[in-house]
Amino acid sequence: MPRLQVAVAAVFALDGAVFGSWAARVPDVAAGVGIGHSALGVALLCLSIGALAAMQVTGALCARLGAGVVTAAASLLLCVSLVLPGLATSLPALCAALLVFGGATGMVNVAANAVGVTVERRLGRPLLSGLHAGFSFGGLAGALLGGLLATVAGVAAHLVFVGALGLLVTAWAARALVRADGPRSAAPGPAGADGGPRPTAVLVVLGAIAGCTAFGEGALSDWGALHLRDELGATTSLAAAGYAGFSLAMACGRLAGGRLVAALGERRLLAGGAVLAAAGGAAAVTATSVSTALGGFVLVGLGLANVFPLAISRAGVLGGARGIALATTVGYTGLLGGPPLIGLLAEHAGLAAALATVPLLALVAGVLVLSVAGDALRVPVTPRGLVAAVAPRVQPLVSGFGHGTAVYVRDLRVLDPSV
Repeated sequence: MPRLQVAVAAVFALDGAVFGSWAARVPDVAAGVGIGHSALGVALLCLSIGALAAMQVTGALCARLGAGVVTAAASLLLCVSLVLPGLATSLPALCAALLVFGGATGMVNVAANAVGVTVERRLGRPLLSGLHAGFSFGGLAGALLGGLLATVAGVAAHLVFVGALGLLVTAWAARALVRADGPRSAAPGPAGADGGPRPTAVLVVLGAIAGCTAFGEGALSDWGALHLRDELGATTSLAAAGYAGFSLAMACGRLAGGRLVAALGERRLLAGGAVLAAAGGAAAVTATSVSTALGGFVLVGLGLANVFPLAISRAGVLGGARGIALATTVGYTGLLGGPPLIGLLAEHAGLAAALATVPLLALVAGVLVLSVAGDALRVPVTPRGLVAAVAPRVQPLVSGFGHGTAVYVRDLRVLDPSV
């Protein structure tokens, strides 16, 4: 288990580093191809289409082949496809490259989350927020490296370097990932896991909550650097620091996610985080100085930190890998569909006005969280002390956002309101 936990954490960090590297070089890729905001939005739409299409296929592949095998294969494809956008010299070539790169991104996100839910279930405690922190720290490293290399290396050389490092990480993690599926198939799955009925409406709601906040993550990752550089006159390195600060804030928020849920309760954490993100987004898009905009990015990262992992964790318990695929597809519609929409809006209303959709949708997410009945959605966490004694007989109880945990042990219901 420790080796598998480290391996899946490494994949999350790798995914973040790849995404951060790409985000830091978006302005240079656009300049190299010679396209404006609208054309770049079309290219980013191809990335979104590839990712969203791959997500549904990946859910079925995980159910058939095992999430570990699919994660290892998808990670390999991700590292190779990262190089393609840096080689593009025309808009059609960039669209094709981003279609493949997006497909690899979608596969990794579904498969790695499925493995993460498996590890979380075996440990009997919340884990996915911490794994997503690995993604954020990887994004931070990728953005910082991208900002540094932007002054000394071309886009293609930079992305080849990152891809090569990613292949080494994948080679190390692949053995543990491939072996992860054996114990998973032998253990009894949760209600609604693959092969059983899935609460589709609940999964869509979870995806919608995640998607409204993921919109901000996608928008800032692909357009944040351009906003800082074009609207506020930041240098390329300082513009890359905007996404780096956003990623660092999100990573720190996710590392503290378990403690924050215990202290505040999920409804307060999620609704309060949405309001904080809305305030930060408003500050960033109305700022007249780079420092104010950077502070706004940090607030958005802190506010949005735990929404996506909590929603996807629930979806995994409720619906297995296919449930993750459904909720992730809805959620990543915001993450991946946001950047091209921002591009289209920026062409007509300006980039700052287009980015104003980030705080608006954060508020929508807060309303969705508050509209969920308290006893409708919560997925319980098995207290760690009970895992060894009752794990073979545990069936999860679906409860609501908020307080306490609950598990069923055959006919005995065990409550732990202290969590």
